[in-house]
Amino acid sequence: MMRKSHPSTGVVSDCSAPVDAAALEPICVRIAVAVKLTGIGRSTIYELIAAGEIETVKVGRSTFIRYDSLKRLFEKH
Repeated sequence: MMRKSHPSTGVVSDCSAPVDAAALEPICVRIAVAVKLTGIGRSTIYELIAAGEIETVKVGRSTFIRYDSLKRLFEKH
């Protein structure tokens, strides 16, 4: 399974199977994208990560936030 990060948005998606573009949901997003999507400040995002409220994945030096983790955050609050 191949996953690819879009260079300008940082959104990571599965590239192995054809999918309806309107229904495509990212697997992970970069910190800056999570800030834009949620309206939560960068510092607060890092606090939520430290508290275990948001699940992250490290790839090299890059930190990605699992998209489903962001959705769960808003379902809880």
